[in-house]
Amino acid sequence: MLNERRLEVLRAIVQDYVGTEEPVGSKALTERHRLGVSPATVRNDMAALEEEGFIAQPHTSAGRIPTDKGYRLFVDKLAGVKPLSAAERRAIQNFLDGAVDLDDVVGRTVRLLAQLTRQVAVVQYPSLTRSTVRHVELLSLAPARLMLVVITDTGRVEQRHVDCPSPFGETSLADLRARLNSRVAGRRFSDVPQLVQDLPESFEAEDRGTVSTVLATLLETLVEDTEERLMIGGTSNLTRFGHDFPLVIRPVLEALEEQVVLLKLLGEAKDSGMTVRIGHENAHEGLNSTSVVSVGYGSGGEAVAKLGVVGPTRMDYPGTMGAVRAVARYVGQILAES
Repeated sequence: MLNERRLEVLRAIVQDYVGTEEPVGSKALTERHRLGVSPATVRNDMAALEEEGFIAQPHTSAGRIPTDKGYRLFVDKLAGVKPLSAAERRAIQNFLDGAVDLDDVVGRTVRLLAQLTRQVAVVQYPSLTRSTVRHVELLSLAPARLMLVVITDTGRVEQRHVDCPSPFGETSLADLRARLNSRVAGRRFSDVPQLVQDLPESFEAEDRGTVSTVLATLLETLVEDTEERLMIGGTSNLTRFGHDFPLVIRPVLEALEEQVVLLKLLGEAKDSGMTVRIGHENAHEGLNSTSVVSVGYGSGGEAVAKLGVVGPTRMDYPGTMGAVRAVARYVGQILAES
């Protein structure tokens, strides 16, 4: 374990490198920070940090830069989450409060996160498997064709066309709509299959085929892969960090285009706490030079999806973590009120 003084030296190196983009030397550290020791002692501490793998010398200059291991220790032990100013909090609230539907909420959140952090923002749509049914609507399009509309507690709307085996009258349609909502409204999506399995038997024989078809479409909607949707924004921000990517930026951009990769990066929504993955902790090789800061968001204290940012490992971790957490909190409030 490092002693407190060496932890302070590491903190100073990380802060200076993030701020200046230049390798940090012992002379600069003693001039910029009140470490309370001589430059010679700082040099000894830097040598120890380098031997332990927390900092490295990128080239023949006297300066050092943090390694993935150094950033990890900084995040775990040294970095508090930087609170947003009152003006920043008001700006977030005003920007998100104008959203008119879920797509607008997600779109605004992506743009806001990218602007606040000046990095790549990723927002996952609320997952159906962790959502609650608010209402099921059934609309007649033709005598044997219906539209099924499922509205969730997070404001998500799913629409499907249903081709019925026989014509289905308005009276039967109203009856099915009422019975369906009495069973599933306010219930978790995961509970719906069991709640509706015996519903066809309660209808007249000539209507059971259509009722079964509508239920089959409803259940397909709950399990389709389309629930794992996400939106990404601010990719152009990466061009500001060209020198932070040791080879070329292309592998990073290619990885960001793969939705499966991004979903894995964000992690499971049930792990709603703040997660910071640094450099080689990201399994995808193309993202080994990046860090990912993510957190769950949702209504009622339960995460229904995740949001976060992707940027270089030379990242303002306290500021980024504060922005991601604050935006997630506001999005959760919007969903709770929607």
